[in-house]
Amino acid sequence: MTVLHSAPRFASNEGVREALTGALGAKVVASKEDHGEIVLTVERAEIENALRSLRDDFGYQQLMEIAGVDYPSRAERFEVVYMLLSVTKNHRLLVKVCAAENTPVPTVTTLWPVAGWLEREVFDMYGVIFAGNNDLRRILTDYGFEGHPFRKDFPLTGYTELRYSEEDKRVVYEPVKLAQDLRSFDFMSPWEGADYVLPGDEKAAEKPATPPVEEKKVTETKADTGAGEKANEKAADKVAPAAPTGTVAGQGGGDPAPVTTDKAEPGAPEPTGDRPDRGATGGSAAKEGSGSAPEGS
Repeated sequence: MTVLHSAPRFASNEGVREALTGALGAKVVASKEDHGEIVLTVERAEIENALRSLRDDFGYQQLMEIAGVDYPSRAERFEVVYMLLSVTKNHRLLVKVCAAENTPVPTVTTLWPVAGWLEREVFDMYGVIFAGNNDLRRILTDYGFEGHPFRKDFPLTGYTELRYSEEDKRVVYEPVKLAQDLRSFDFMSPWEGADYVLPGDEKAAEKPATPPVEEKKVTETKADTGAGEKANEKAADKVAPAAPTGTVAGQGGGDPAPVTTDKAEPGAPEPTGDRPDRGATGGSAAKEGSGSAPEGS
């Protein structure tokens, strides 16, 4: 059975930007369509009225998130971004306002109660003040924390952190300890190579190179061996050459030549007896009943 919904599966941005900017009028400072989303920049003092009109007149019922952005080089360094969702139109909208460190932004808790928690996060991380929020406290950092961690000029060392000590059975304050050393990333391709010495490579640069060998040292006389007179005499013995005939599997082209010594070498053992001819015992040449029968048969 086919089920029809009032909200389309994919909402189009066609005509949305023109309709919203025309309805909000002077409240809109700038507007654009970027990355498939409509972005409206609204006057800071008119943010509450602009969001009320978007909720009541254009069906953006839900406030999904409030985020902060820091641009230290700007006079109004902070941007507060409101992310709206229209359930009936299946469409999303971004609304921005700009603020400085000492310029408060009107609260929107009068429109969405959930904005109280979201504004507390932006205040805690960036230091943006929301006028009219009756419970503007820190929500993510420790008690007594100084500064705002998401500011781009926030130092990473020099502050204290809070933790519960199992040994002392109480909350203790300690200097911030970074589990990993700070590193700077240049985002270079690995195969391009860096213009500086990477950590750890300075040891290879300091290691002296192997000195060149001016003259190879070889043992030319018996006195150079340094192993004594017996070793010198043994070293003078020549190895017997290989015999011109015969082969040894896997050992070269011939058997070693015989060596004459004064020792009596043991010969091959004498045969213990004669074995009668039993004829063929198998194969195609064997015939049934041929050959001598075994004794006792």
